[in-house]
Amino acid sequence: MRLLLVEDDELLGKGVLAGLTQSGFAVDWAKSGEDAEVALETADYDAVVLDIGLPRMDGITLLQKRRRERDSRPILLLTARDTVADRIGGLDAGADDYLVKPFDLDELLARLRALLRRSKGKTTPILNHGRLQLDPAGHAVTLDGKPVVLSQREFAVLQDLLMNAGRVLSRGQLEDRLYGWGEEIDSNAIEVHIHNLRRKLYPDAIRTIRGVGYIIPESDA
Repeated sequence: MRLLLVEDDELLGKGVLAGLTQSGFAVDWAKSGEDAEVALETADYDAVVLDIGLPRMDGITLLQKRRRERDSRPILLLTARDTVADRIGGLDAGADDYLVKPFDLDELLARLRALLRRSKGKTTPILNHGRLQLDPAGHAVTLDGKPVVLSQREFAVLQDLLMNAGRVLSRGQLEDRLYGWGEEIDSNAIEVHIHNLRRKLYPDAIRTIRGVGYIIPESDA
């Protein structure tokens, strides 16, 4: 899952970036509303964590512009403003959720997981697919009830494919979802992750659609 963090406070931004990255997200960090707008027009993010108080374009203005352009990506607002009127204003402007500073990183992660579930039409926190079960919060995978040890990247690939079960994801899409700005990507990185997942799970866990990409069918039948 790839996120855009929009925060101009260096200390807070570094802390949130580190926490989100350690939790398995690929994260890009923009420090102004204008930079964030460019990023949103050029990359496929699963969700946005957006501070309200930003230089050159405040978060509410950016949020309203994206919604007018029919950008439906989940957007979670961060702000030091904690009045009821502020919260109502942010939500009415198009935010999907609202978190007041200072906040606990675990709460931010939980809210993001909930937003991502809803955006993908998932109703339960655990992803169940036939013999497979993936717990995003616990960062755990089981096969036939037995734990499977995956690397962070392998977990991220599997989670993305399960969240998009029934939809083909190309190598380019998976690369975009797994790697943030400035990260080096080996030319065969996705193929290696898919190979490892099939070896650790079972050969047909992920199907290849030649010339298109990879898919986990909606049904495991």
